[in-house]
Amino acid sequence: MGVPEHYYVVLSAILFTIGVVGVVIRRNPLVIFMSIELMLNAANLALVAFGHRFGALDGQALVLFVMAVAAAEVAVGLAIIVVIFRARRRLSVDDLSVMRW
Repeated sequence: MGVPEHYYVVLSAILFTIGVVGVVIRRNPLVIFMSIELMLNAANLALVAFGHRFGALDGQALVLFVMAVAAAEVAVGLAIIVVIFRARRRLSVDDLSVMRW
């Protein structure tokens, strides 16, 4: 007898909400990336919980693809952040919305 599935879904919803709040409130791109990763991991947790509930491996297969896309997103996003930081010596999403050099 393990932990009920709805506990995982509630935890996933809480983590997703924390991620959304982090994206909306913070102005630092690194914190925004971490919040996006938290939202992706919350979705992964829900996918695995639902997959376990219905006895299918589809959720775990989707998690594999989500993790691959998240890794690519982080690599490209961090490279862009490093280039912008080297050029401007500051990191703020408000300053980057114009994207003028």
